[in-house]
This record gives sequence, structure tokens and C-alpha cells, in this order.
Amino acid sequence: MKAHTPMEQFHRIRRLPPYVFEQVNRAKAAARNAGIDVIDLGMGNPDLPAPVHVVEKLKETVGRPRTDRYSASKGIVGIRRAQAAYYERRFGVRLNPDTQVVTTLGSKEGFANVAQAVTAPGDVVLVPNPSYPIHAFGFLMAGGVIRSVPSEPTTSLFEALERAVVHSIPKPTVLVVCYPANPTAYVVDLDFYKDLVAFAKRHGLIVLSDLAYAEVYFDDNPPPSILQVPGAMDVAVEFTSMSKTYSMPGWRIGFAVGNERVIGALGRVKSYLDYGAFTPVQVAAAAALNGPDDCIREMRETYRRRRDVLVESFGRAGWEIPAPRASMFAWTPLPESFRALGSVEFATLLVEKAEVAVSPGIGFGEHGEGYVRIALVENEQRIRQAARNLRRFLETGPDKLHNVVPLAKIR
Repeated sequence: MKAHTPMEQFHRIRRLPPYVFEQVNRAKAAARNAGIDVIDLGMGNPDLPAPVHVVEKLKETVGRPRTDRYSASKGIVGIRRAQAAYYERRFGVRLNPDTQVVTTLGSKEGFANVAQAVTAPGDVVLVPNPSYPIHAFGFLMAGGVIRSVPSEPTTSLFEALERAVVHSIPKPTVLVVCYPANPTAYVVDLDFYKDLVAFAKRHGLIVLSDLAYAEVYFDDNPPPSILQVPGAMDVAVEFTSMSKTYSMPGWRIGFAVGNERVIGALGRVKSYLDYGAFTPVQVAAAAALNGPDDCIREMRETYRRRRDVLVESFGRAGWEIPAPRASMFAWTPLPESFRALGSVEFATLLVEKAEVAVSPGIGFGEHGEGYVRIALVENEQRIRQAARNLRRFLETGPDKLHNVVPLAKIR
């Protein structure tokens, strides 16, 4: 019998699948080690600077008396009040900053923490597929069982939810939703949330809504909050983030708001896990929420221009890109002649032969196979350059790519 190393016996590590982005990451690393400038449209890592007034508030606060000490796990009073004020201003939703708002170390960590707070071993959790990985893996690490439901907000989703409730043993306890969606960029209206809240109440489900892309939209229909639905506070908690709205991904500030029981449980778990973000970061984040919103409009317009350039230039290169209505991603089927390769092999070849990186769709769930996610995290000039590289790649075709000399060698 084969001896197992201690690492192989760690229960929670065994529950995590292999990291499917690793092959593409290796290709990127090899290219960069060779001095190649990869145009990276893979990770959703905003390249825009944080607003000047927010950075100045951080500088002003650092070094003040007591700011170097442990902070508050649930967030300082000022930032929780600022988030409550944002929700009232943006959505018309009133929140008690003491009982219905918790500051998290980003929305990703918030999801992982709430999974620990509400999940018992064996609990069934309904998660869209494809979806952002933490939506599933946070619950897997907490001992939950994932049942996949469609991501697209159509009648098929509600039919799948009904089947899941009828056929799951034990009965599901949590439903995760994310609109505008990562990676698919699907959007919903308030009527969708009304139906969802009614469904959750009928079946005793907690709804966890990821609204990280609330302010990244490209038409005149701002994405709604599930908490706008009357009675949603009875069943729902929503997660937002400073990362995309204010281009502050490395600052690690997010929020969970909504149902007092779940927020209380999350706050209690966090009190054992962290002391909150660095106080000056929280003060600066509060200044962002309370400050002018011209920086948000500028962010939105930047991503809109990049989206339009991506759709136009990639289309001329021979790859039709569905234009997303929101989020900072385009969810795109593989070019027809490359579909047999699968998303990981296609994304790897794109790095090696065209010096462009995208995220393989299967990394967001098995139903993401056949797609890639393209992030709007390079400027317009770089996106056009990616399209020029792509044209040569696509014209060659999958059967002859092994004969193609990498662009770096041509130069």
C-alpha cells in the first residue's frame, strides 16, 4: 500500500481540486522570464489608480496616535456608517451600521468567513456554475456540499433551484448569487430579485449576494441590490467591495450587509480570525464612500471605452466578443476552429504564440468549458496590440500552430 505524506492527509486540502489556472500561469511565467511583455487580460486586477483624495486621507491618517494599534474586527464606526450611508444613497436601503454592517478584508475573504459562520459539515449549498471560485470553495473548505445551478438568470435557473430543493438530502441551506456576474457578466433587474427572495422564503434559504460590480455598468440601468426587495432583509446578506468601484484591490476592504442574524454570526467568526484592516486604510475607505463620485464615473467610462475597443478590435481580428453590459469582463466562446482544444489549452497557446493572456473558462466551473474570461485591465493601446497579435494566431489555425515562431523571436 502506498504511504501517504502528511500533506495528502489534510482533510480540507483534499477537498480542493487542482488549480486549473496553473498551466496558463506557468506559460506566463516562462514568457516573462524570457523577457516577453505579455498583455495580461487574465486576472481581474484593476490597473487604475486609487482616487487621489483617498490616498491623501491615508497619508494624513498614518502615524496619528493609536492608528498603529489593533483595529476593530467588524470595522471602525466611521466606515460602517459610511457604508450604510452609501446603501441609502444608492439603493434607498436603510441599514443599522451596528447590527447590519460588517467590514471585511475584501469580499472574497468575507465569503470565506461567512461560509465558516453558517455552514455545518454536509450542508448543501446552491452555487451558480460557472462562478467566481470562492463562491463554491469557501463552502467546500467549511465542510459543505456544493450543488451547481445555472448562472444565467432565466426560468431555467428557477427550475433548477426547485429541483435542487426537492432532490437534495439534506435540504439546501444557502443560495449564492452574483450579478453583475463574474465571470459571465450576466445582469438582473429587481423583478428577478423579487422572485428570488420569494423562493428563499418559501424554502428557508439564506441568500448570499455578491455585488462587487455594482458600479461597473455600461448602460443607464444601475444594477440593483437584492436588499431593495421588501422583506429581503429576512433572508439575504450582500457583499460589496472597494476593489473595483474605487480601484483599491490591494487595500483589502469590503463589506457584508443585511440580515442581522447572519451578520452577527459573521462578526463573531471574524472576531476570532482577525483584528480588522489597518485603521488608516479604513479611514481612507470611509473617505472614499463619503466623498465625490466623479472618480466612479471616470472608472466606469474607462472600462466602457476598453470594452468597446476590445469588441471592435478583436472582432476585426476574427474573434467575435459578446459585449458585456456590466462588470470588467467579457465572457467569450472560444473561436470556432479552436473549440476542440478546450479552454486551458487554448489559453496556454494564446500566451505562447500571441503573447496574450486570458482566463480559461473551466477555472470557474465545469460549465465554463468552451469559454474564456477576458478582463479589461489593460489600456486601449494594449488591447489593440493584443488584437494584432491575435489576428496572426487565429489565421494560422490550431493544426499549424506548432510551426509558428513566437512573436518575440520574430522581433
